[in-house]
Amino acid sequence: MGFDDKINNTTEDAAGKLKEGAGRATDNERLEAEGRNDQTSAKLKQAGEKIKDAFKS
Repeated sequence: MGFDDKINNTTEDAAGKLKEGAGRATDNERLEAEGRNDQTSAKLKQAGEKIKDAFKS
């Protein structure tokens, strides 16, 4: 997994958590859902990078 990819995925996950929390705090279901989607996307990207790394070894 490239270091840049790791940072980008971690940043996307953190931003998703912030969005989800903000949506929950303001009772904004759309923002909360966007945050969950961002987190899921980041986790899928991380999993894909780990799979690529496993095949490179």
